[in-house]
Amino acid sequence: MTQRALDSSGEQTPGSSRPAMIDAGAELDPVHPVDLPPSGHRATGLTTAEVAERVARGEVNDVPVRSSRSLTEIVRANVFTRFNLIIGVLWVIMLFVAPIQDSLFGFVIVANTGIGIIQEWRAKRTLDSLAVIGEAKPTVRRDGTAAEVSTHEIVLGDVIELGPGDKVVVDGTVAEADSLEVDESLLTGEADPVLKRPGDPVMSGSFVVAGGGAFTATKVGREAYAAQLAEEASRFTLVHSELRSGISTILKYVTWMMVPTAIGLIISQLVVKDNNFKDSVARTVGGIVPMIPEGLVLLTSVAFAIGVVRLGRKQCLVQELPAIEGLARVDVVCLDKTGTLTEGGMDITEVRPLNGSDEAYVHQVLRSLGSSDPRPNASLQAIIDAYPAGGDGKAAWTVTEAMPFSSARKYSGAAFTETDGTSSAWLLGAPDVLLPEGDPTLDEIEHLNEQGLRVLLLARVPSGELDAPDAAEGDVPTALVVLEQRLRPDAAETLKYFAQQNVATKVISGDNAVSVGAVAGKLGLAGAENTLDARRMPTDPDEMATAMEQNAVFGRVTPQQKRDMVAALQSRGHTVAMTGDGVNDVLALKDADIGVSMGSGSEATRAVAQIVLLNNSFATLPSVVAEGRRVIGNITRVATLFLTKTVYSVLLAILVVCSQVEYPFLPRHLTLLATLTIGVPAFFLALAPNKERAQPHFVRRVMRYAIPSGVIAAAATFTTYLIARHHYSGPGALEAETSAATLTLFLVAMWVLAIIARPYTWWRIGLVAAMGLGFLIVLVVPWLQDFFALKLVGTTLPWTAVGIAVAAAALLELSWRWVGRRFGA
Repeated sequence: MTQRALDSSGEQTPGSSRPAMIDAGAELDPVHPVDLPPSGHRATGLTTAEVAERVARGEVNDVPVRSSRSLTEIVRANVFTRFNLIIGVLWVIMLFVAPIQDSLFGFVIVANTGIGIIQEWRAKRTLDSLAVIGEAKPTVRRDGTAAEVSTHEIVLGDVIELGPGDKVVVDGTVAEADSLEVDESLLTGEADPVLKRPGDPVMSGSFVVAGGGAFTATKVGREAYAAQLAEEASRFTLVHSELRSGISTILKYVTWMMVPTAIGLIISQLVVKDNNFKDSVARTVGGIVPMIPEGLVLLTSVAFAIGVVRLGRKQCLVQELPAIEGLARVDVVCLDKTGTLTEGGMDITEVRPLNGSDEAYVHQVLRSLGSSDPRPNASLQAIIDAYPAGGDGKAAWTVTEAMPFSSARKYSGAAFTETDGTSSAWLLGAPDVLLPEGDPTLDEIEHLNEQGLRVLLLARVPSGELDAPDAAEGDVPTALVVLEQRLRPDAAETLKYFAQQNVATKVISGDNAVSVGAVAGKLGLAGAENTLDARRMPTDPDEMATAMEQNAVFGRVTPQQKRDMVAALQSRGHTVAMTGDGVNDVLALKDADIGVSMGSGSEATRAVAQIVLLNNSFATLPSVVAEGRRVIGNITRVATLFLTKTVYSVLLAILVVCSQVEYPFLPRHLTLLATLTIGVPAFFLALAPNKERAQPHFVRRVMRYAIPSGVIAAAATFTTYLIARHHYSGPGALEAETSAATLTLFLVAMWVLAIIARPYTWWRIGLVAAMGLGFLIVLVVPWLQDFFALKLVGTTLPWTAVGIAVAAAALLELSWRWVGRRFGA
């Protein structure tokens, strides 16, 4: 929209913005009023002395920048947990009533907690350093000059410049406006941009879609309209993750199972059985401790934290931690062509005059158009580079009216007074928007588009309002401007990666669909020939979803359509990632499951995206996907290990209570088993590469395998224990029975580990073998036998224990295969 003056009565002329949502006068501080410059005057901004005075008064934008948890919060979150409290109490008890060997589980928890704190602190440092790199720095006028400052350095009364893609960082009142259009949809839900004039209010959280200007800050810090919202939305967080919420659900059910089982075990061991008190306490604790999947939460946090550090090394800023997880679940990636498949810059390859136009005159028009926009987009910048002001010794014409490019209109325009005093008005934009359907020029343009070239039409229009809906009617095509886009060298390899990973790729662009399809085809995108002009896109969500699934390339897409396309795909159950760097991508980025912005993108896109590629490299995206898949896939694997232990521990306790026998294990036995079959291998498995796409229903998938595995392990172990009770008698019988039961449980748990470690690689086989060797060493080294109270007596029972474990392993294989066939892997 073009800027229009106020009439003599002070009222806005027709075409002004709709009534302001908030009264501009109410924005001003009654104690320290903000002086607004007279309309039409350039605001020089505050002086250094005035800035210092406002800082001293506390009138500064003190909203905290994005930050991860503080060190105190990290320590508190890792130390003060429900299960750490339970284990801590049991540990203290064991220190008083049993040898140090039975207190080893407590030292393991201390080590685990320390590892968790260190890894999350590393992730915090990485995030905070990247956040500083990616922080937006608005341009503020002070002492008559413009300079970039950090958002938190803005003070009340500062004059802040605005351009396309800039986010309004504090509330204010417009001081200058040059066709300034602001999108407030993220605050109000209203999709149409609002034309702003001097004196109109602007709200933090909105962003500029076209034009430019400046505004005076009238509310800063926590008083700003969207400050609290922005603070919460941009803070690094560990919440809203299916993985973490699933683990929380599991822990809740584990707690409910633990309480009655532990009470029954305590009564059974201390009251019903007339044993030595200290030995009964030790065996009771030995039954309670393994019920707790204490390492699961730690391993999840460590896996996420290491993921953040790994991505940080690749200049990838994860603004919300679940984004790593979310991108691993993505099955459709929507790409914006410009800035993603192509680099930002373009080159003019040809200018074709039409209808007998003079070539030198066309060059002069283009030179003048370049001078009309102080904030040119990539296309206009290419024209400026080719036809700079003063080129050929000719100055640009005098601009009388200017209309910046808008992605909704698909064209820009300007009116001039030429050197001979005549007036002319011009539009520059999409040929298929400016020309009527069936125009013969479109056939020529189609041929150029098929070569992957971008074509703009320069058209002369009758003098009048450039932003009128019918501005293009009666236009006279004057020239075609042919632009060549620079392909990103890494784009082809990235598209190939997504194809290999069965992730559908959709290219959504405001450019001509055929041209975009040709570019995508050069990069090897599957289905690039299936193009669709979004102006023919059905509006019905279901029909739109069908069109989205059938086609791969979409052109002439408006910002609102991008948003609708994302919603249509989501309605079909797709998990959608959207990449972009322009202001026209903001709405779609916000609504997508995962929004990915380029670091060089507009401030608005970086603000709403969950992931920012600070190195502007589309090739970084596969690393993010791979990291997410590693985290989700591996945590699903190791969660099965931890919960198998929980299931067999609860069932063993129940069987002991029902049978009225001594609990077969001391804490040292289960500490040894947990370390060799879960703790050490889980750490390595959680950090291993994993390319499987993450599947939904984490809890259901884990429990399908953990429950039968735990039942089989408990049944086999208790069977061995009961046979051993009938076989051994006299002094030392309980120790012999415990050793036989421990052997069975270890072998069954090792088989569960062997299944989870598949598919085998050399290091996975070595890991499983090393754990088996560790247990064998304990069984054959005398002082380790004494330390862990493990000594196999005779040959009959040990081999019986092995036989029962082999039968259990066969049952495990059958149950896992049945679950895989019944429910899918």
